[in-house]
Amino acid sequence: MKPGSFVTFEGIEGAGKSSNISYAEMLLKNSGKPVMLTREPGGTPLGESLRELLLGHQHDGMSFKAELLLMFAARAQHLQSKILPALERGEWVICDRFTDATYAYQGGGRNLDSAVISVLETLVQGERRPDLTILLDLPVEMGLERAGQRSAPDRFEKEKLDFFERVRAAYLQIAGKDPQRVKVVDASLPLEQVQQQIKVVLAPFLESA
Repeated sequence: MKPGSFVTFEGIEGAGKSSNISYAEMLLKNSGKPVMLTREPGGTPLGESLRELLLGHQHDGMSFKAELLLMFAARAQHLQSKILPALERGEWVICDRFTDATYAYQGGGRNLDSAVISVLETLVQGERRPDLTILLDLPVEMGLERAGQRSAPDRFEKEKLDFFERVRAAYLQIAGKDPQRVKVVDASLPLEQVQQQIKVVLAPFLESA
């Protein structure tokens, strides 16, 4: 069986990842592709436990390096037990955030050395990278306003505006360096227009798959 494709969605808080991931799942299933949805941090029992530690408030003073290592610990388990087996079965994996988020949040937001992140990326992933990344981009203030309407803020959402400006800038820098893989979608537009952009991004990808 032909291996599946690995698609990731990225973006700051309030970018609309959940609804747009559901839309992408529908497009893929309508074209006859088997799809598995997952998320980071999380996706496995270990990953979900680490997610609670990373997003909850019981460790608000967590060291930035500890945060980085926990992200990759969750990712190592996620890849081994869920993502890679699904791809080998020929499934399309759609993941809500992946390593680009680590470069954006821990690299851009926390100002950790991207070279250190790269070493961990290679250790955990080898040569495995997403086949396609859809970056839902919008102004930080708009994203935070949207996010504030849906639930109480998690440990990251309590960060200040300049933190998210650095995160957004890091995401756009990643997209600029790797435009073949990372496709930027204007997520500030109404949902229907955002989804039309996603449909355009996925169309050639589906045709060649």
